[in-house]
Amino acid sequence: MSPTIFREGPFRFYFFSREETRMHVHVQSSAGEAKFWLEPHIELAHNYGLNMRQINAAYRLVEKHAHEIRKAWKTHFGS
Repeated sequence: MSPTIFREGPFRFYFFSREETRMHVHVQSSAGEAKFWLEPHIELAHNYGLNMRQINAAYRLVEKHAHEIRKAWKTHFGS
């Protein structure tokens, strides 16, 4: 199961259930996808096909929606 947290522009922001315990978010577009750690601070974990412009745009959106992403994580995983 991979619940969508939100969509903005060309990106879908989601996480996989039971993937790992460290808080993170996946970002997908038609060009590829990336994974960002949320703890201890926001940083790129992996990139599969996004160019630097797309990574930077996704990073800014993760920063902008960090509270919403963390809240969705805690609601979904109960922690």
